[in-house]
Amino acid sequence: MRLNLDAFIDPELEKFAEEARAENAARGVRRGPSTFEELMAVRTPPAGDSEIVEAGGRQVPVRVHLPSTPPRGVLLDFHGGGFYMGSAAQDDERNRRRAEELGVAVVSVDYRLAPEHPWPAAPDDGETAARWLLGHAEERFGTTRLVIGGFSAGATLAVTTLLRLGPRARSFAGAVLQMGTYDLSGQTPAGRLIADEYFIRAYAGHVPDRTIPDISPIFGDLRDLPPSLMVIGALDVVLEDNLAMAARMAAAGEVELKVYPESTHGFTNRANGIARTAREDIARWLDDRFSPPVR
Repeated sequence: MRLNLDAFIDPELEKFAEEARAENAARGVRRGPSTFEELMAVRTPPAGDSEIVEAGGRQVPVRVHLPSTPPRGVLLDFHGGGFYMGSAAQDDERNRRRAEELGVAVVSVDYRLAPEHPWPAAPDDGETAARWLLGHAEERFGTTRLVIGGFSAGATLAVTTLLRLGPRARSFAGAVLQMGTYDLSGQTPAGRLIADEYFIRAYAGHVPDRTIPDISPIFGDLRDLPPSLMVIGALDVVLEDNLAMAARMAAAGEVELKVYPESTHGFTNRANGIARTAREDIARWLDDRFSPPVR
């Protein structure tokens, strides 16, 4: 078998490569907060307008975005931010646009953040939101067609949520995973590349064994995961982590891996041609998941 990174990259994207390289050079190397003090300096206060949902005796705030027509499905979404910053509100504009373009409801989870609320707080919140949705989607939104997704740390939480659901994870028609982190233990070669990052210490530094799947999903039993789309930049520090996770997911079920050239972490939020293409790819994949199966 012959397989290399180019096998996952659309050659048509080469026409946008120079634009992306120039943007990368202008942006320089960026890293997240490396101390609690730096984190507090960039944290934004939580926004209002969230609603509280409940399942299994636990509660979690979510932000709900509805299309102008009756929704044909629901996307359960997890924001990024390294488990220690960000909020559901930061994605309001994107989620409102996605709701309207796809004709779906978007439920964005405002999970608790480390280090004030370390693991397992965020996975607890993800599971609570998912179980609420599974129990109330039809009465609240008029549909049981569900998809889950996340960005960066949110992609990790999307997977841990599915793992917690066990066989009920198949109630979701698909999962869109953008540049997640799947080994926080530092035990794999890919995981060692980020092993010294502060966000890991803030989120799970108190856990002696971080190979448990609820922290590092790459060590989990992935057989119940729904069909998944993985999106990652070729210059992302978690590229190898995503390649390793995709290999495990392919062995257990169905996964589509898309790698985008000259792209670093978080690239799908940018305005260049490669980012626009990635967003279009995601939208098409979601549209297929929300479409009724052909009988």
